[in-house]
This record gives sequence, C-alpha cells and structure tokens, in this order.
Amino acid sequence: MTVSRSTPTPDRVLYLVSLFPCWSETFIVREIERFVERGVDVRILSLKPPSESLVQKRAEALMDRVIGPRHPLAELPTVFLEVLRHPIAVLVVAAQLLLGLWKQPAALGKSAIAVWRGLAALPAIRRFGPQWLHAHWATYPSTVAWALSKLTGVPFSFTAHAHDIFVEDQLVAPKLADAALAVTISRYNVRYLARWGAEQLGERLQVVHCGVDFAELPENLDARADDHLVTVGRLDPIKGFDTLIPALGLLKRRGVPFRCTVIGEGPQRRELEAQIAAENVADRVALVGAKPQEAVRAALNDATVFVMPSVTTPEGNQDGIPVALMEAMATAGAVVSTQVSGIPELVHHERNGLVVPPGDARALADALQRLLGDEALRHRLGLAARALVAAEFDARHEADRLLAQIGVRCAAPEGLVHAR
Repeated sequence: MTVSRSTPTPDRVLYLVSLFPCWSETFIVREIERFVERGVDVRILSLKPPSESLVQKRAEALMDRVIGPRHPLAELPTVFLEVLRHPIAVLVVAAQLLLGLWKQPAALGKSAIAVWRGLAALPAIRRFGPQWLHAHWATYPSTVAWALSKLTGVPFSFTAHAHDIFVEDQLVAPKLADAALAVTISRYNVRYLARWGAEQLGERLQVVHCGVDFAELPENLDARADDHLVTVGRLDPIKGFDTLIPALGLLKRRGVPFRCTVIGEGPQRRELEAQIAAENVADRVALVGAKPQEAVRAALNDATVFVMPSVTTPEGNQDGIPVALMEAMATAGAVVSTQVSGIPELVHHERNGLVVPPGDARALADALQRLLGDEALRHRLGLAARALVAAEFDARHEADRLLAQIGVRCAAPEGLVHAR
C-alpha cells in the first residue's frame, strides 16, 4: 500500500524512541522526515535525554520536535496528578508490567522508569493532540506507547527490529494483541513473531523495511579503489568482525592485495585489536571509529567490496537487515554477507551479492578473494543490488507504506481501530 491522493493520512503522529538523536538510528530520522514531507505534524518523545557526542545534521534539524525527560523531581508533581487523573488505567498498566516482567527485574525497573517519563510527558502530549502513537523497538518505547494508549485511547503501533525480539521479551504478546498495527522489518521477523501469536494478527501485522535515502546514493561502478574492503557497524559480537579478521589473515597469507576499513565503535574494540595483531594484519586493517554520515558514504563509494559478516550469538542476538548493507548496495557496490536473519531477503546469492555461512572465516575469505579479483562480477552484482534496493528498500517508499497503513486505521470508524 502506498500513499496517494485518495489515501487518508493522519494530521499528527507522536513517535516514541529510547533516545533522540541516536547516531545509529538514521532510518528513524528518514521515516520522520518523510512523514513531515507528506504534511504530517510529528513530535518525538525521547525517553532519555540527549547523550550522543556526534549528531547527524538531519537529526539536528528535528530537535525542535522533541519532547524529552526532565529531572525526576521536576516530573514528580505531573506524574502524581496523572496518576490521580487515570488511577484505574495506571493500576492496570502497573499490574501487567509486574505480572509480565517480574522474572526480569532489570527490565521491570527500566520499564517503570520509562512509563514514569511517559506520564510526565502527558501534558505536552495532550497539547500536541496526536491521532496516533508509533514506537520504534519492541522494548521500552513500545511499552510507553502501549501504556499511553491505555491512558488516552489514542491507537498505537510499533516496529520490531532485532535484539528487541531476538533477545528480549518485554510484553511482546500483549503489545501485539493491543496494537492497532504491528510492524516489523523482514519476513524472517514475521515468522519469528509467531511464538507470540502474531499469525493471528492478519492485516494488523505488516512488513515495512528500514530503508535508505536512495536519492542521495548515486550509482558508482568505476570510481572505486582496486583493493579496498569496507565494513560499517558497531563493534559488537553480532557483526561478526571477529570472523572477518581471521578471514583477512587468510587473504594476506594467500598473497591477495587488500586493505580494510572498519567504521564503527563499540565494546569489542580491544578484542578486535588483539585479533588484528595475532593475524599480523595491522598493516592492512584500520579500526577508524564512528564517522559522520558523509564520511561513511565516501567510504562506501570507494569500496571495492563491502562486507557484512553478521552472526547469531549464543544468546540468540543477531542483526535485522543492516542499513549500511543497503546503502552499499544502493551505490551499486559489490557485497558479501551471511545467512543471518533477514539478510538473505536483501542479498540474493550470486544474483546481487555473495552470501556465506555465518562464522566461516574460510568461506568469507574465498568470497572476498573472488570479488577482489573479478571486476565484471562486481559490476554485475552491483547493478542488480542497486535495482533491488530501489524497488524494496527506498526509505521514502517504505515510510509511505507505513503512513498509508496508519492512515487507513486512523480513518476507521470509532471502535474499529482495535477490532479483532
């Protein structure tokens, strides 16, 4: 479903997120920008105060739309009045939180804090008068959206991504049951959500991809380096960089010329630095830290091959569909990735990229070596990759699809929004 002149759209939507701005969540910024472009007035409820040292320019332009938390003591009178105003609804929310999360005390405590901040924001939310609440992530933001919907009667939806369902279970079943619309980013996730009864949702469960700004990612086939491997992502176990480093060691021992740039920061830095030293590839591999979007895109355009060696951790955590992978493909870059989560829905082996088993350093090295040595193959795969991203992962089109789904439900007669 896409937005057309005949498709109803809401006038006012409140977005709920854990943190805004958040460096790694540019897909949310693009979605909100598109809503605003379509004439929707958007406000953003951030459950945490700003803390990022780097802020993307596009996120900075939305800061006047943000409703943020204050000091808890300053929020206390407002929360007290809201509890008096909605005693039964607050009691129901508190009881469901306690019953659903008592085995997860940390999640229960953080959920209580998040709901507190939602209550404290209610006066500002009422002044805005949203017709719809939409949360990103099936954890704390959707908990607050679910709670606020119970208190205000405003319908809510949420987008489930990756760790928020693969590792967490924060009242996913009741949220799916109560949401006017449930969204997730891949068909793989739809199947995964079946453990919470998602198959019963019918049209209330939709796949909307986290897309990229396709218009800002021009095709680039020829102006690329001959030996440059690039990857982008948080230095976290799910990214599989600890498989990439041994693969690079194999390439060096085979005499394959290459250099590799790893863009991102995170808790695995020391471990990866030790691996780089052990594999004797310090002269070939650079951990350059987090970079502004402009620098990331410059690296994507220079890359001979973009590699995303994602894995599933022992705890079950894994990527969704990495946005950096979409961006690389949008530039007509040749890519190598793995059979994890929804990635095979984006990268089709031998058609628009190469896909290898996760955690297999030798298979990864073989795929990288093959692409480094075959320009014609890189061009063929790159053009097919760009075509798929244009068709299925353009952020503007995906935001339009979400807006259309919300619009139809906002326009439903009273009482039908929550019909089962």
